[in-house]
Amino acid sequence: MRRRAATAAWALLPLTLTACSPEVPSAPQPAPSVTTTTRVGTPPATTSSAPAVTWQVGTRPLPRRPDGFGEIEPTPPELVNRALPTKDLLPPPAGDHYAATIAAVPADVLARSTWRPACPVKATDLRYLTLSFWGFDGRAHTGEMLVNASGAAGIAKVFGMLFAARFPLEEMRVTSASELTAPPTGDGNTTSAFVCRPARGRTTWSAHAYGLAVDVDPFCNPYTQGDLVLPELASAYVDRSRVRPGMVLAGDATVRAFAAIGWSWGGNWHSPTDRMHFTATGH
Repeated sequence: MRRRAATAAWALLPLTLTACSPEVPSAPQPAPSVTTTTRVGTPPATTSSAPAVTWQVGTRPLPRRPDGFGEIEPTPPELVNRALPTKDLLPPPAGDHYAATIAAVPADVLARSTWRPACPVKATDLRYLTLSFWGFDGRAHTGEMLVNASGAAGIAKVFGMLFAARFPLEEMRVTSASELTAPPTGDGNTTSAFVCRPARGRTTWSAHAYGLAVDVDPFCNPYTQGDLVLPELASAYVDRSRVRPGMVLAGDATVRAFAAIGWSWGGNWHSPTDRMHFTATGH
């Protein structure tokens, strides 16, 4: 709680967990791909002279706290009103059309993900999605995501609704295994779903490890518990009265879209409060 220069990964303490899945298939059997295209309105206006980008995500490791997370530091001025451009990993969608595809996870994608035989979900029970989204740069982009097969169609529908609402996302990509052990930098903002890891501060699996949770714009929607803020540089976004693009707020289009497929929002929790987190399991 799910992801260009490498984005920040929240440091995880060494864990010993019991394997409960079969070995990784050398070549997952392809499932029929599903493609959805929906026409929405005119794309938001863009300017030809964007401000220079002075912040490079993932390049400034933080000192570690005793709990393994990075030290909580004030939000850098460059990130107080976060609007970093998206670096395209996949071809952007054509014009103002939303497009989504659902397929079996390709072997090369599985290999660069966090999936391993000890994960609580079989590789064949995951699906590879490509989804259109609007960036903070006002342009349409294509992202990628691994989700549980049971929720794939619903997630494609959710992001179609967010595209229609022009809710901005900075980045959407599959989380790599190296990010789980990388030094914390506290500045990541990747929207993602499947990550084979335990829940924060616990030894039990997170809903992300089943592909049944999605984190949306984590930096704009930080996790908080006591003095802990994750990502560690996102303190400027703890004050929800100062509304900025990318923030998820009670009753907004994002919360309604996930609620429409039966997923709940961690922003309604009190301790912790997980504003980025949407889940099919309630956890």
